[in-house]
Amino acid sequence: MSPIENAKIQNIDHLGIVAGLIDEIGIVEIINSKLGIDTREKIAAGILVKAILLNGLGFVSRPLYLFSQFFEDKAIQTLLGEDVECDYLNDDKIGRVMDKLYKYGLNNLFIEIVLSVMKKFQYRYKIFTSGCNIISSTWRI
Repeated sequence: MSPIENAKIQNIDHLGIVAGLIDEIGIVEIINSKLGIDTREKIAAGILVKAILLNGLGFVSRPLYLFSQFFEDKAIQTLLGEDVECDYLNDDKIGRVMDKLYKYGLNNLFIEIVLSVMKKFQYRYKIFTSGCNIISSTWRI
């Protein structure tokens, strides 16, 4: 059997860039630190949220029980990590993680991620005491 017959073609399309940004920002680590890691589970909540974000860029109109199908032709180990299999991304796990996210508070989590990004990339800002407006003089468009 030739090596070409054993070859399995997988793609990452634009998802590699998005996965890299998620890794650079540290979203997986932030979520894992806030929600905790259950050692009995095969993947942590942060990895599943990363998968949800990637899935949202191309497979959004499908029911949750088909979630793992999105990753069948993708290089899932490259996008989500060496130990991740498509079977781990199921609707039961998604439901448990969504429950944890709801209990923690999505607004709080979002603010913590934004503040982490601002600190990591040294984004200078001013917060007015009378409101939540953030004004920047460091980024020019």
